[in-house]
Amino acid sequence: MTNELIQDLEWRGLLYQQTDAAGMEKLLSEEKISLYCGVDPTADSMHIGHIVPLLTLRRFQMHGHKPVLLVGGATGMVGDPSGRSEERQLQTTAQVDQNVQGIKKQLEMIFDFDAASDNAAKLVNNKDWIGKLTLIDFLRDYGKLLSVNYMLAKDNVASRLDQGISFTEFSYMLMQAADFVHLYDNHGVRMQIGGSDQWGNITTGLEVLRRTHDEETKAYGFTIPLVTKADGTKFGKTAGGAVWLDAKKTSPYEFYQFWINAADSDVVKYLKIFTFLSREEIEALAVSVEEEPHLRKAQKALAQAMTSLVHGEAALEQAERITQALFSGDLKALSVEEMRDAFKGVPTAEMAKEDKNIVDFIVEAGISSSKRQAREDVTNGAISINGDRVQDLDFVVDASVRLDDAFTIARRGKKKYTMVTFN
Repeated sequence: MTNELIQDLEWRGLLYQQTDAAGMEKLLSEEKISLYCGVDPTADSMHIGHIVPLLTLRRFQMHGHKPVLLVGGATGMVGDPSGRSEERQLQTTAQVDQNVQGIKKQLEMIFDFDAASDNAAKLVNNKDWIGKLTLIDFLRDYGKLLSVNYMLAKDNVASRLDQGISFTEFSYMLMQAADFVHLYDNHGVRMQIGGSDQWGNITTGLEVLRRTHDEETKAYGFTIPLVTKADGTKFGKTAGGAVWLDAKKTSPYEFYQFWINAADSDVVKYLKIFTFLSREEIEALAVSVEEEPHLRKAQKALAQAMTSLVHGEAALEQAERITQALFSGDLKALSVEEMRDAFKGVPTAEMAKEDKNIVDFIVEAGISSSKRQAREDVTNGAISINGDRVQDLDFVVDASVRLDDAFTIARRGKKKYTMVTFN
């Protein structure tokens, strides 16, 4: 009988390459194991492309297995060549250490670290063991285990040979193999998971394990397919760049909006990959996408699940409040900070801090094309300032409508918003 967890991973489309599918299924059916996934601290925050393997690891924890989360304080100093066409920019030790702290906080949002639990998540930093290896130790203990030919055949290295690869990044797979050995010996780790670009690193780790132990060493690895959009464009990018987990880089409202704007052709796949909703719940939402797409129930469920997971319930409530206020046009329901957050991506205009008649104001801000048009817009009730409709041609835009004495939100019609900032 197929293992329940394996069945769920297959249904969600989370199993790609496996080193030994039958052996892995047998192991998971007979034991509760420790397994790991690594994250290199290349920035002080992860983005949504990073979290697919982590969410998959969380599924293992929910089935009673013990996740070991490796933050690469050492490997982050070197740089993984996987999935890249050029060398990474090296970071200072201080930068990497700072990035480690930021990523740790985000991992604590996803996993259960309760020490009272039998399968509490464990957080480790490979700087604690790789950082103690001397160059001679590394070359003797690991460098002799694999031939250069073996390493050159790995896709993550072979794909870089035309452009060139430094010895530093070439050695990365050996460092990651050393991680697998350390975790196998010291934490009982039996499996590594990662994105599809990590296949070469994972199989190298298993080969080094075999050579440093014995032929009967039973460890496994599998990768998760790259997430793509139905139209073939890259997942996880917006006009403003990556969608970060850090609220200072991507606000909870922007985060919520990314998910709620998922296309009908993508949303069910995203529900399977990113959420912990049950198969029954997702299949019901799939029916809704087909039969009543205008209700966008699947997108709402996706946005709610992801925003709550990454930012918490309070942030989700705030994101939904901003969304509702913008939909209804009731901006007065929002705080100044919520307004600043909500209108971060709208067109902007800049002007001096001086009192202006409403007609001059909306023409200078580019909201209306001419003074004649501006007068028509005002008298017709098409202009709102900070959510209040303005129909008086003598209305003056002054300090009383400058929020935080810094900006004003003007709207023409139902949807054309402009943030006017003052210098």
